[in-house]
Amino acid sequence: MTRLLITRTLGIVGTLLVLSVVIFAATELLPGDAVSRVAGPQADPVQRALVAERLGLDRPAIERYVDWVGSAFGGDLGTSLTGRRPVAEIVGDRLGNSLLLAAAVYLPLIPLAVLLGTAAGLGSVGGRRGRLIDRVISFGTLAVLGVPEFLIAGLLLAVFAVWLHLFPPVSMASIGGSVLDTPEILVLPALSLLIVSLGAVIRLVRARAADVATSPYVESARLAGVRGPALVLRHVMPAVLGPAVQLIAVGFGTVVGGAVVVETLFDYPGIGNELQNAVASRDVPVVQGIALTLGAVTLIAVLAGDLVGRALDGVRR
Repeated sequence: MTRLLITRTLGIVGTLLVLSVVIFAATELLPGDAVSRVAGPQADPVQRALVAERLGLDRPAIERYVDWVGSAFGGDLGTSLTGRRPVAEIVGDRLGNSLLLAAAVYLPLIPLAVLLGTAAGLGSVGGRRGRLIDRVISFGTLAVLGVPEFLIAGLLLAVFAVWLHLFPPVSMASIGGSVLDTPEILVLPALSLLIVSLGAVIRLVRARAADVATSPYVESARLAGVRGPALVLRHVMPAVLGPAVQLIAVGFGTVVGGAVVVETLFDYPGIGNELQNAVASRDVPVVQGIALTLGAVTLIAVLAGDLVGRALDGVRR
């Protein structure tokens, strides 16, 4: 396990280096001019040159990349062009709220995905009733997969906030307060991300459950007279749970990607909303810092899911 952890950690570092190149290149191609953003549109050439020198934008791109990635891996993500705050401070303020939102999504996501995915997987290799269950679940997941995040979030907003007035339409925390002070602002963003993520994860778990249901291990249990709930609980579910956790962790990227859209729509004070604002204002250091942080968090989540899944599989064996 220690060797695996070291290998995977080195893999994460290598992946982040590659990701940093992509992020830096993408921000170089962003429309707009950071110098004009800071100096103002009326600045003369001398003022623009001074601003470019102060921001380091008069240097070659490769030199700026090396400086940025070296500082980023040391914990210094630079300074915001608009707010003049350290990017690490901005990320720290918003990342906690996004992780809280992710936790609100994953707490129901894991049991729902395991239960529905296992039911569909077993149904796909079962009798007529089982195949009907599989078709219903599979149709539902396909229907959800075909709907974009903003439409799901918009429908929930229209029904539960505008029509029924059950939840606030905007997920803004009180000034100086925590999201937990007003937990109701979590409900609609979390429900939107849950619906967006659930379909894909159920299909992944379904495929694993179908493989387990036809494995020699389960067939031997059937021949030994184990049937019904006992077969599912004692033989199928333990074999599905470990890989399911790994698959769900891989799906963390879907939650992160959807969070940018959902947080923006609900004005939730998370890192995805901050990323959208930074892109709109051409605040390149903030865009780079948030994108690299999201990549690191996603890779760490996948590693954690892999380790937990292996541990669960080891306990079963």
